[in-house]
Amino acid sequence: MRNLKIPALIITVLVVVGSAFAAKTNKYGVADVRKVTLSSPTRVGDVLLPQGEYEVRHVMEAENHIMVFKQVGKSNPAEARVKCNLVPLKEKINSDQVIYQNAGNVRVLQTLRFRGDLAEHVF
Repeated sequence: MRNLKIPALIITVLVVVGSAFAAKTNKYGVADVRKVTLSSPTRVGDVLLPQGEYEVRHVMEAENHIMVFKQVGKSNPAEARVKCNLVPLKEKINSDQVIYQNAGNVRVLQTLRFRGDLAEHVF
């Protein structure tokens, strides 16, 4: 009996760990939560976010894809919510990419690509 408990425990642990890895991406092929560093002030939607590290959450509101940016490590964090379009890709993204457009002296966020995702976020 004892010999059966150890393999059963190992299988249970593998199933739980495998489920945790599978839950990291949603049905759209993107992770629900990521981190991004803005190296200078950046306009995200209607909000000018200061430079810093941000947690980025992909959420759904009805049929709309929304990205929520929340500054990390601040007592009064900057925050922005912006609608995004998910553009499916043929293969997984190899590295994180933040793509900007310059509008005068302000950087405007255009596209986010996160390593391992199967779609890019276009604003």
